[in-house]
Amino acid sequence: MAKIKGAIIVNTERCKGCNLCVVACPSKVLALQPQKVNNKGYHYAFMQNPDDCIGCASCGIVCPDGCISVYKVKL
Repeated sequence: MAKIKGAIIVNTERCKGCNLCVVACPSKVLALQPQKVNNKGYHYAFMQNPDDCIGCASCGIVCPDGCISVYKVKL
């Protein structure tokens, strides 16, 4: 079976820091940016542990604002 490597891109300007994607991630890849904020003043989501992403798309499914794009690559 082919191993899948995942990656996400977060639209940081649309993200409102609701934390749903962080909770939904089974691999604990995501976190909210602790120091930086977007133009609206929200701490946005980012890939804290990018090497652990499995491309399951749970984060993109639960995002209420459609801020997350998920990509998968077979290794």
